[in-house]
This record gives sequence, structure tokens and C-alpha cells, in this order.
Amino acid sequence: MIAQSIFLGIIGPQQLIIILVVVLLFFGGRKIPELMKGLGGGIKEFKSAVKEDEEKKEDKE
Repeated sequence: MIAQSIFLGIIGPQQLIIILVVVLLFFGGRKIPELMKGLGGGIKEFKSAVKEDEEKKEDKE
């Protein structure tokens, strides 16, 4: 609980805006949708892998 409050206190709205501006400058506006699409695909694959693993555990039991 203490660790959460420490990390939540460090990153505020001003820091997030600075991070977003740096990301825009680094990658450019056209590259960001491709990056988000790749990130979403990776999350989708991770969730399906976790689901398959849980199903295998249930089958063994």
C-alpha cells in the first residue's frame, strides 16, 4: 500500500503531459497509431495465453 502511494505521488498530470510531448516528438504523430495497434495486439495475445494456461490447469485437475 505504501509503495502505491509513493509511485502515485511521483507522476502527476504535468509529468504525464511532458512524457506525451516527448513521445510525440520522438515518434511523430503518424507512428503512434501503429505503436498503439502493436501494443493492443500484444496485450490481446498475452490475455489469450493466460486464458489457455488457466484452461490447461483446470483440465489437469
